[in-house]
Amino acid sequence: MSDELVLYTHPMSRGRIARWMLEEVGAPYQCVLLDYGTTMKSPAYLAVNPMGKVPALRHGDAVITETAAICAYLADAFPDAGLAPPPGDRLRGPYYRWLFFAAGPVEAAVTNRALGVTVPPERAAMAGYGSYERAMDGLEAALGEGPYLLGERFSAADVYVGSQIGFGLRFGSIEPRLAFVTYHERLATRPALLRAQGIDDAVIARGREPPPEPEAAPE
Repeated sequence: MSDELVLYTHPMSRGRIARWMLEEVGAPYQCVLLDYGTTMKSPAYLAVNPMGKVPALRHGDAVITETAAICAYLADAFPDAGLAPPPGDRLRGPYYRWLFFAAGPVEAAVTNRALGVTVPPERAAMAGYGSYERAMDGLEAALGEGPYLLGERFSAADVYVGSQIGFGLRFGSIEPRLAFVTYHERLATRPALLRAQGIDDAVIARGREPPPEPEAAPE
């Protein structure tokens, strides 16, 4: 696709994951910086994402929200980057499985634990993740023999899952099992991740320039 890419983000948000993915893809993109409580809740941005959250991605006429969906979309929209197994490939199933396992059970388990919510054992069947411990066991199993979720093949699933693990380790919401720590360390040296972190960290360091109004973004 030749349509312009526009990332709506904040440097201290899940938008860091989307930026990493964009840097892995290598396609040029514009960035619209938004602030919590102000431009992120403006009518113009709510027309992009009614949730008033970031990140969101505009690609031509398409608007994609939810970070895992952005990663999956970009991998398919730019197949030359090699970030997703093609349809019919034997790794396509595991790719989807672990990408959305992290977006579903892991995200819910980690969030509930941070909020102090504990699922009673007798009600575990009602929770998609069962328990925090079971979600962590599943996440550890996903890493398998490594070095990546799909064995020797790095993919968009590693961008998302690796980010979840990295955030969790940093803020203590994911326990520092050896498999998680070594996996995160392996990903931390990727050039695309370092570029993405450098961009967002520079924005934070200079105290945030006034963000462009969403109306100024390409339609």
